[in-house]
Amino acid sequence: MARPSRCRRICAEPDYCRFGPWGRENGELVLLSVDEYEAIRLVDYEGKTHEQCAGQMGISRTTVTEICQRARKKIADCLVNGKQLYIAGGNYRVCGGKAMRECGRQCMWSAVPAQPEKTKGEDSMKLAVTYEDGMVFQHFGHTRQMKLYEVEDGRVVRSEVVDTTGSGHGALAGFLVSHGVDTLICGGIGGGAQVALAQAGIRLYGGVGGSADEAVAALLAGSLDYNPEVHCDHHDHEEGHSCGHGAGGCGEDKHGCPGNGGSCGG
Repeated sequence: MARPSRCRRICAEPDYCRFGPWGRENGELVLLSVDEYEAIRLVDYEGKTHEQCAGQMGISRTTVTEICQRARKKIADCLVNGKQLYIAGGNYRVCGGKAMRECGRQCMWSAVPAQPEKTKGEDSMKLAVTYEDGMVFQHFGHTRQMKLYEVEDGRVVRSEVVDTTGSGHGALAGFLVSHGVDTLICGGIGGGAQVALAQAGIRLYGGVGGSADEAVAALLAGSLDYNPEVHCDHHDHEEGHSCGHGAGGCGEDKHGCPGNGGSCGG
């Protein structure tokens, strides 16, 4: 599993979140995360160097190179194969005017008084974990139970196991919304489900295994091992979901930063 990645800083979420080939409404979706969009905007649109982009986003130059390569592959996949591009989710936070010395420009946040950074433990969250016999269930679309955790001041204050209702990605996303969930930990998850979660504004930590309780404890401690390139395995191809691997397959980096991230179009 990948180690937890640093939260990427962006100027603002994109104004336009979905693109597709003319005359094709129901093609396969390719998910481009908001931090991938930001890297492409800075490097390919504004012409910044990878080093300048790294400084503005608060990440390493090597990471910028990796993000750009991944994002360009997705964009090329859409252009060549007639797929739809959907920008949502990712491991990011909006700068809120705090990065002006890096970007060197006035932005819509510059007139907004800076808010103090929250320290670990100040956030409250409603977490859900795909659940079976105490473990993280590995197939999001087929999970029959979720374990819900209420978190206050960085501690779990209540938890319960609940049965899911309905079936399929959209129904499960609606189930999470109805229970006030803002963060999901799971194993394998498909691209269609990731889009549904992003639209609902639910942060995703996929590719996680082992004990559900231990996974939640690790997330709260900032040490959760998750997979930012999570793909589904053995998923049904229901609700138009295609389970191809690689760019445009079953998902890419879609992890929000607790208390800061967001999702375009959610």
